[in-house]
Amino acid sequence: MTQIPDFSGTPAAELRGVVKRYGPVTALAGVDLSVQPGEVVALLGPNGAGKTTAVQLLLGLGRPGEGTARLFGRDPREVAARRRIGAMLQVSKVPETLKVREHIDLVSSYYPRPLPLPEILAAAGISGLENRLFGKLSGGQRQRVLFALALCGDPDLLFLDEPTVGLDVEARRGFWDHIRAKAGEGRTVLLTTHYLEEADALADRIILLHQGRILAEGTPAEIKARVGGRVVRCRTRIPVEEVAFLPGVREARRRGEDLEIFTQTAEAVLRELLARDAGLSGLEVRGAGLEDAFLALTGTSETVLASKEVAA
Repeated sequence: MTQIPDFSGTPAAELRGVVKRYGPVTALAGVDLSVQPGEVVALLGPNGAGKTTAVQLLLGLGRPGEGTARLFGRDPREVAARRRIGAMLQVSKVPETLKVREHIDLVSSYYPRPLPLPEILAAAGISGLENRLFGKLSGGQRQRVLFALALCGDPDLLFLDEPTVGLDVEARRGFWDHIRAKAGEGRTVLLTTHYLEEADALADRIILLHQGRILAEGTPAEIKARVGGRVVRCRTRIPVEEVAFLPGVREARRRGEDLEIFTQTAEAVLRELLARDAGLSGLEVRGAGLEDAFLALTGTSETVLASKEVAA
């Protein structure tokens, strides 16, 4: 049996100075990122931010135009590095005419020390489905099977690309428990997701990509602190541009019929709003969340956005 080298002391996954272009489009523009052993890292960003490209380069499914990609200090295409990873990708094409057991047996055969079948089934929550055809499974069951395939080799590093798409709330939270369990075993997880609540609940660290560059990086609390203060939400006839220039308002935006205001001085802003619009309604005040930080930092929203900086 081949002896797998010990890569301890180096990042589990790393991009250094990576540039990747597809014709005239620059998908990644000088990206530096690293995922340390034992971390759960969420890679976030709007569509087209470069998340998929970054994951593909780390998996060895493409090569950087400039810079380097490494898994455990090695080229991602090296067998010794590949044997330490598992991947659950949305682009995975799984034959529908094979049984769940057959899929697991096939993927397990790629690894020198795969997990036993019962352990894989239990970890993915699909015990009892092993003799079902993949094509006969529900969407949620298929997601769990893809997770099982990522676990087959008992990987040190898991790539999870939108792992809970199509799952209901209960199933999603159950999936979170499985991911936490793997992290609790000391495994490393690189997660991409559009569910910001998921990133907030699971990640030790968040890397926010935007237009091929890293826009922000830190713990969920640190990312949320970039927005800071509180969020006031209400229905008002006051124009968003006018609200943006009120003292203490950092940013204001329309979300449907509602107005959202980011402020460090919520009480003073509320008094001013009520003085200008006695008919103000639907009032809600809360702390800024990860979604608020995401929208504020990337400027991506289907809403009307205004701030002192934008207006200036």
